[in-house]
Amino acid sequence: MAASLSACENEDSNTTHSSESTVAETRSSIQKPDFRPDTAYAYIARQLSFGARVPGTKAQIECANWIQQLLTASCDTVYRQEATVKAGNGKPLPCINIIGSINPEAKQRILFLTHWDSRPWADRDHSRSEEPILAADDGASGTAVLLELASRIQSQALPSSLGIDFLFCDVEDYGRSEWGENSYSLGTQYWAKKPHIPGYKASFGILLDMVGARDARFRMEGYSSEYAPDVLRNVWSTAARAGFSSYFLYEYGGYITDDHYFVNKLTGIPTINIINLSRNPESPFASHWHTHNDNMDIIDKNTLEAVGETLLQLIYEMASTH
Repeated sequence: MAASLSACENEDSNTTHSSESTVAETRSSIQKPDFRPDTAYAYIARQLSFGARVPGTKAQIECANWIQQLLTASCDTVYRQEATVKAGNGKPLPCINIIGSINPEAKQRILFLTHWDSRPWADRDHSRSEEPILAADDGASGTAVLLELASRIQSQALPSSLGIDFLFCDVEDYGRSEWGENSYSLGTQYWAKKPHIPGYKASFGILLDMVGARDARFRMEGYSSEYAPDVLRNVWSTAARAGFSSYFLYEYGGYITDDHYFVNKLTGIPTINIINLSRNPESPFASHWHTHNDNMDIIDKNTLEAVGETLLQLIYEMASTH
């Protein structure tokens, strides 16, 4: 009896070690792909080639179709939300949100989002202030980084238990201060109230806004600290491990009403904002913000790489625990 019990224990032990070994081998086989800043840079240039992506223009339709085409090649499922939203002045605006999902059946999900439209006025400029801007940084950079993330994940599959959603929001930048804060992020507000999947939830969310400029510095934004402090610390510590602590600073950056604010308020998904902020809360944005200088001249591949590599490391570190 004792001998039989001992034999069974040894067999169980061998089975356990074998199982643990298999899990360890599976985890170690998940290698993080490298972010390609050249590709992200080209994606920004491609968006600008359509012109200003203002609601109701040909450029809006062409760029939306292009984003959807790229996501179809890299994601398992792609959703397209088309709606009419009302601007702060009452004007009806066509809105196109595009969502790409990887491992759509997975319960644990990460939400990445950005806006892809461009501002219809250069209201911070001294000339041509009523003309739309190309928005290389404020719109196209976050879009480019997320498109490249989706492509790189497609090249190195994640465990089926970890899902990723990429939300490309329209009509973010049609707001004006005199119309109130709710006049911004209209596409995100629409999605938060009517998500692509009823009852959609994610473990956390990360917004990218102005993540491509030369000498960008990502300070810890106020609503991110308030609604998602653990997520914020995790992303910043990941950036440090990836070697990009000179970009991701442990400094307060002020409160910015952006897409993440509405995701937090309307869905309860703890969401942070990676955004280029100055030390001055009275003038928190870079000098090219809402001007015609927001063009390819201010885009830096090193900044794109810092953000993209940090997020890939975050994703594949999580993947290694699944």
